[in-house]
This record gives sequence, C-alpha cells and structure tokens, in this order.
Amino acid sequence: MTTRISRTAFLTLLLIAVMMGGNHVAARFAFNDSVSVITAVIFRSGVTAIIIITLLLLQQKVRIQFSDRHKRVMPVIGVLVAIQSFCLYSAVARLPIALALLAFNTYPLCSAFWARVLYKHRAEPFVLKAMPVMLLGLALALDVFGAASGLGAAAHWQQIGAGVGFAIAAAATFALAMILTQHEAVDLDGRVRTAMTMGMVVVLASVFAVVSGGWSLPRTALGWWGLGGLTALYGTAFTLMFSLLPRLGVVGNSAIMNIEPVFALVLAWLLLGQAIAPIQVVGALIVVSTVMVLGLRRR
Repeated sequence: MTTRISRTAFLTLLLIAVMMGGNHVAARFAFNDSVSVITAVIFRSGVTAIIIITLLLLQQKVRIQFSDRHKRVMPVIGVLVAIQSFCLYSAVARLPIALALLAFNTYPLCSAFWARVLYKHRAEPFVLKAMPVMLLGLALALDVFGAASGLGAAAHWQQIGAGVGFAIAAAATFALAMILTQHEAVDLDGRVRTAMTMGMVVVLASVFAVVSGGWSLPRTALGWWGLGGLTALYGTAFTLMFSLLPRLGVVGNSAIMNIEPVFALVLAWLLLGQAIAPIQVVGALIVVSTVMVLGLRRR
C-alpha cells in the first residue's frame, strides 16, 4: 500500500528532482566546452563518493559488513552503474536533455524484463497495460517519423539515433543494477552500497580515461562552471537522498522524482535555448505521467 508523505518530504523530493535535472543541464554546458563524458563521470562520482564516505559513513559511524553474496554482486552492480553513467551522459551530450531523460525513463519496462529473465517474476497486469502507453508517449516525444522536425524519418534518426541508443542502454543497465540490488543486496546499508558503487565507477572510469586518452578538462570559465555545477548538484542530491529522506519517512527513490525530465525541459529551454515541438511535449507528459502512476500505484 502507498503511504502519504509529509509536505517537507514532498518538497525535498521536488528539490532533488530539480537538482538532478539541473545536473544534466550543467553537464551539457561542460560538454559544449569540450569536457569529455568520462571526465564528467569521474568528477561527479568521485566527489559524491567522498561526500558519502566522510559525511555519512564516517561521521555516523556506519558499521560495514559484507556477506559472500554482497562480495559477488556488488562488483557487478558497480560495473553496471559505470556503464549507465557513461551512457546517460553520452545521450545528454547528443540529444535535447529532456529527450535523453525521457528515453532513460523507460527503465521500469526494462526492470520488468530483467525480473522476468533472471528471477521468473511475472510483470503485474498494470505494468503490462502501462507499457504501450509509455512507448506511445516516447514515440511522440522522440518524433520517431521526423514529422515535427520536418526532416523525415531517415534524416531525423541519423541525428538522434546514437543518442537514443545510449539512453536506452543506460535504462537497461540501470534497471539491471536495480533488480540485482533488490534481490541480492537490499540488506546492505544503502549508504555503503552507494559509496562502494561510486568508488568503483571512479576507478573504472579513470582506467578507461587512461587507456583511451579520454580525459578532457574545460577550456573556458563557462565549462568549469558546468563541470562544477554537475558535480555539486549530483553530490548534493545524493546526500539528501541518503541523509534527509530516511528521517522524513521516505525510503529509497520516489515516483515524484520522475518529473526530473520536466524540470530539465524547462531549464534547458531557459538556459540552453533547447526547445521541442508541442507534440513532443505531449509525448513527454505521457511518459512522465505513466512512470509516476507506476511508482505511486498501490501494491
């Protein structure tokens, strides 16, 4: 059964959604200034790991215990989150930010798929009914036939295909990480899980940067503001999630935060001049509404 949350918790969730949306807008400023995706992942994950370790684990003296199952599954989750981080920022670098986040927001459908494949869980009838609605909204938002752009399907997909592919890959890997966490690591303290995962992301991203030569810092002050902004917003949002929300009676993520693409749409329009056609806005609202209904449904 769903439970009502306090006004303070609701406003905190909205603030986190705004910061997560702002994180991606800041990232686009950094990418436009020649910052590489892998550099953004390293900065974001590294600072977040430091904040969680120092402010949450050490200050609160969290007891850290790993079972054999945790030792097996946490490295896998870390790799998946590293891939998800790289793919999502790669999508943000290539698409209008709201569209990248909307495509990523299909992760509930991916979660149902992974739960079925790995744990033989049948999707709820409500989820099955929601799937075509969400896909319809996504089709409108992405302008799959190129009607809104006036380019035609072939030319339109030549422009957005790579970005959409990265966003869907991010959704699939994030969903798999969530399913594995839910079934294999849910009894591990969330602060420990996050610190360990972010630490692994930093290590993996750093190795990749060294091997591929993908390290690239900003060239101008605006790029540094973008890199600093995405790092600060992401780190602050995660700290609020693991420090303040549990005290307010909100455990884990809430469907309310799935309105992040709406905030990103507004911020990207105001700050970056990114705009999408009215029919795409309708599609975006369909996707966001469907995801929120899925998250708020009674179970």
